[in-house]
Amino acid sequence: MRSARTSRRAMTFAVVAALATGLLAGCASDDDDGGSGGAGGSGDKKGSTTLTVGTFGTFGYKQAGLYDEYMKLHKNITIKENVTTRTDVYWPKTLTRLQAGSGTDDVQAIEIGNITEAVQTQAAKFVDLGKEVDKSQWLDWKNKQATTKDGKLIGLGTDVGPMAICYRKDLFKKAGLPTDRTKLAELWKGDWAKYVDVGKDYMKKAPDGTKFVDSASSVYNAALGGAKDRYYDKSGKVIWDKSQGVQDSWDAAMEVATSDMSAKLKQFDKPWDQGYANGTFATVACPAWMIGYIQEKSGDSGKGKWDVAAAPTAANWGGSFIGVPTASKNQKEAIALAKWLTAPEQQAKVFGKQASFPSTPSAYSTLKPKADTTAYFSDAPLTQIFSDSAKTIPVQIFGVKDQPINTAITDTGILQVEQKGKSPEQGWDAATNEVKDVLGQ
Repeated sequence: MRSARTSRRAMTFAVVAALATGLLAGCASDDDDGGSGGAGGSGDKKGSTTLTVGTFGTFGYKQAGLYDEYMKLHKNITIKENVTTRTDVYWPKTLTRLQAGSGTDDVQAIEIGNITEAVQTQAAKFVDLGKEVDKSQWLDWKNKQATTKDGKLIGLGTDVGPMAICYRKDLFKKAGLPTDRTKLAELWKGDWAKYVDVGKDYMKKAPDGTKFVDSASSVYNAALGGAKDRYYDKSGKVIWDKSQGVQDSWDAAMEVATSDMSAKLKQFDKPWDQGYANGTFATVACPAWMIGYIQEKSGDSGKGKWDVAAAPTAANWGGSFIGVPTASKNQKEAIALAKWLTAPEQQAKVFGKQASFPSTPSAYSTLKPKADTTAYFSDAPLTQIFSDSAKTIPVQIFGVKDQPINTAITDTGILQVEQKGKSPEQGWDAATNEVKDVLGQ
């Protein structure tokens, strides 16, 4: 079972090298799982300062030339990036160092799946960056994810993962459905249940060997990515079994799982990759960073067949932050570097290299998708679709056990129904038992 703690950066580890010319790709790694030791930067006899940046996967800063650019602008600064491939290795190691008050890097990356834990349990270990920046540069919901109850901002937003629907317009045409992205967006606007209804219509005349969607879990995650209510309330209380967002997302997933519209493929497994090449499914909920992945896996035969429409609701999957630990011996210099790396101009440069979608709206007007990717997706207005979604994503509350709860629901509950033929009630019971184990109940 793929760990939910493996971020979308690691999930696309095997393909990024092949996506150098794509628009939007998941991120990869340039180090092993062990990563480098992070003992913070230091000064030398000549008065220069070495700053360390601790990241997981490929953040794109080095690849976009930002470190070199910064060092040219600041002759007294040397930057060293310490990289760990997987977040499930990176974050426990980082926690240990934060709690010890030593060994951290000067600038420390935090994945969205870990930001709540950092806010709730490690805020005292990070500098309040809200006092150092103009917070209005970032999406409001992004800032709130990294803000404590008393208003301390422990991390600056790097990228986000706004959602859309990627679809095969050639398969839609064969199924007798509209192929225009605007008309389709109107058909399912505002409700993932409407998206499922389109799936039912698709299956009435589905081309042989095709299904409407890759999996029921895909629909669940996409729907929940735009829900205001998830697994925790504002007080930190677990409400997953009473959450309206969870219930609506589960209901949509069950409509898929108990019908014939799902290809029953687990995302990022080899059969799922092959499904793109074979045209096995007609739609997939796609965050911005998945565009390049689809292009690579579908291959040349998919050019001009894929298109992109707005998702039923604005939703997010993915994203990270960078913070400055109080243990840094070079706080002033580290804060300046963190501010510069996450400024709109630099976020746009990272987008240009590996298309991590910026968390700073002022950068959106400057983003230019690569011509071959735009053509591949039928000249869809990719930047507009994803930026419109990013601007309207609701503020969501995440909890410390958010990721394992989600995994219990998708990899146990939904899988029981979709793969093993259990009833939705049985699937929910299986998920409930798994969640209780996660929560120690």
